[in-house]
Amino acid sequence: MNQEKNQKNTVILNIDGIKKEYPIGITYAEIAKEYEADAVGCIAVAGHDDHLMELFREVTRSGIVKFLDLSNPIGHAAYMRTAVLLFVKAFYDVVGRDHVNKLKLEFSMNTGYFFSYEGTEKVTAELKKKIESRMNEMVEADTVIHKTNYLLKEAKVIFEAQNMPDKIKTCRFRRGRDINLYEVDGYYDYFYGVMLPSFGMLKWFEVKTYKSGFILNLPTINDPMTVPEFKPLPKIFNTMMAATALSETIGVEVVGDLNEHLVNGDYEDIILVSEAMQERRIATIAVDIIKRVGVKFIMIAGPSSSGKTSFSHRLSIQLRSLGFKPHPIAVDDFFVNRDDTPRDENGDFDFECLGAIDVKLFNDVMNRLLNGERVEMPTFNFKTGQREYRGNTLQLGEDDILVIEGIHALNDKMSESLPNESKYKIYVSALTTLNIDEHNRIPTTDARLLRRMVRDFRTRGNSAQRTIQMWANVRKGEEENIFPFQEGADAIFNSALIYEIAALKSFAEPLLYSVPEGTPEQVEARRLLKFLEYFLCMDTSKIPSNSIAREFVGGSCFNV
Repeated sequence: MNQEKNQKNTVILNIDGIKKEYPIGITYAEIAKEYEADAVGCIAVAGHDDHLMELFREVTRSGIVKFLDLSNPIGHAAYMRTAVLLFVKAFYDVVGRDHVNKLKLEFSMNTGYFFSYEGTEKVTAELKKKIESRMNEMVEADTVIHKTNYLLKEAKVIFEAQNMPDKIKTCRFRRGRDINLYEVDGYYDYFYGVMLPSFGMLKWFEVKTYKSGFILNLPTINDPMTVPEFKPLPKIFNTMMAATALSETIGVEVVGDLNEHLVNGDYEDIILVSEAMQERRIATIAVDIIKRVGVKFIMIAGPSSSGKTSFSHRLSIQLRSLGFKPHPIAVDDFFVNRDDTPRDENGDFDFECLGAIDVKLFNDVMNRLLNGERVEMPTFNFKTGQREYRGNTLQLGEDDILVIEGIHALNDKMSESLPNESKYKIYVSALTTLNIDEHNRIPTTDARLLRRMVRDFRTRGNSAQRTIQMWANVRKGEEENIFPFQEGADAIFNSALIYEIAALKSFAEPLLYSVPEGTPEQVEARRLLKFLEYFLCMDTSKIPSNSIAREFVGGSCFNV
């Protein structure tokens, strides 16, 4: 009898390999206190078997529990997400809801989030101080965040009362009959992803004015207990704002807007306008290149799945229309032989570092071409890991120009001996500006991950699980070798298409469902599946064959 009673009222949790008994109904937060001393920053989220649990949740079953702190991507994301709620709540408290026409989290920039603002108050240092002061008050009071499940019709009434039409659209296209809302002192909001239980855990943040809005500056995952110095990226900012302006022009600022066009069947115009804007930008870059006397090397770099290959082809077409003869050059053909490749801290080959490139050979070949010599070009054999020469020669005439694509193309150390005036640098990235709603942005990394997942399965047979496994190392290489050089580019090209996730959805969902249960990658797969639920599927037959989207979904007229 005692054993039966014990089984009904307690659970056995395996934490760090040690099994312990707890009463049913205890919260994850209460258990987490036992492990706070070893946490980086704070414990933000609990993982129970292969499910994420917010700390205020009660424990109802036995299983393996892992606590995630701010050094973990999931824990760090929960901190960032909760900080957004803190900022928005403080902003409305200070300015007054009736005086705010729009407060939108537009995009991330460096270590901060940029919020645009429209209302009666002006963006001033004094207003910034008031907002930051109110945020600190709620942190010191350890204000509790309440999570409640509502029927969609109830949530719509709440959002209507708070003048949140973007969230009403989210409700319209939501599967199921209910939605979870977070409430703080009478203010209700919706957030995509797990949250912290209270504001007292938000110890590191700062608010800054920037341009016509505000920056919420937050710690990085590499140093989660320090607010870094905010360093503006004006070129990236201007590119993102241009994309935001396009979204406003065509009337697609949040996912609900896009879904409405898909339902109405008038989305073809959105495709055509998006593609036309990209083509106009490519043409502008091509004209800028020919205006610069002496340019012979177009250096193109960007993070994974940014559409660099399609962009290079389309730029080459524009250059040809202006009388130039472009020649594609892959930096990968200048890899050192496999045995000479540097290794990382784990002893694995590090193909991402500059040392994996034969910089001396690259500079020698490029200088000889610049001097008008005929040069035999190398080809790297990825199967044998050796550089080969197959009789492919190249000589630059007056109208010839090289289109060089590679991870280190923007790093001057790779082309250190080439005259600066001979180089034109282009940074390509998918800088997504479409939001789920005004307070829930779509990370550019999510869009790129979906792109890569779909393309790698189609072209290489890689599973979604394999793509997710590799993604952390891919991101690490980008942080070290690409992002530090983005502001040094002569031109920035935004390859994001406002409709693309709706186009990727039908390809990505089956791949994500195939990720095996119980694997570490399933947590990420489940998160992405939930994210895709916000989108309706789009018929991809309307996408032009030269679109960057075709590099991923297939059907491109280019060899990509």
